[in-house]
Amino acid sequence: MKIEISADKRTLQGKGASRRLRGSGKVPAIIYGGEQEPQSIEMDHNDLFHKLKQEAFHASILSLSVAGKKEQVLLRDIQMHPFKHQVLHVDFQRVDKNQKIHMKVPLHFINAENAPGVKTSGGIVTHILTEVDISCLPDDLPEFISVDLSELTAGHTLHLSDLVLPKGVETIALARGDNSPVATIVIPRSALSDEAAAGEGAGAEKK
Repeated sequence: MKIEISADKRTLQGKGASRRLRGSGKVPAIIYGGEQEPQSIEMDHNDLFHKLKQEAFHASILSLSVAGKKEQVLLRDIQMHPFKHQVLHVDFQRVDKNQKIHMKVPLHFINAENAPGVKTSGGIVTHILTEVDISCLPDDLPEFISVDLSELTAGHTLHLSDLVLPKGVETIALARGDNSPVATIVIPRSALSDEAAAGEGAGAEKK
């Protein structure tokens, strides 16, 4: 999914200038990284605010056009107003297609309804992680990673080592030896009580 955004060069600096910029419906921002100097830019607030609601906007390489010149960037930081729906500042990092990047990408859990722990045991899937920190070249960056729960049984846990990763992608934690849990299926107490009661009833019938 290719996401394009646009910005204008920002010449005025300082808190007062940024405040006036926000008052006119703009957001101050900066692009840094690579061999170029950091560049101050300004963006349309409403357009940026709506794009920030897209999951892919946070885990994709963005095509940022500044005064007609396009750059490949990653969204690195967002500053929001503490109680208003207002973006105060954003940071973008330039991307070098030949250098690996570190990104957090969302996990999409699939086939939970087919998991034996849910279908036959009445369990509930618990998502321990909802995103994962990965390393890869920019061209290999996935928008998300699917987590297949179709074979997960009650009381068992999926770990980072169980994830099927796209080619060229590795999880940073696992590379460091941290095989963190990702999801598990827990049996609710009510289901355990019903199962125990059913067992006691069957025992009484045999007598």
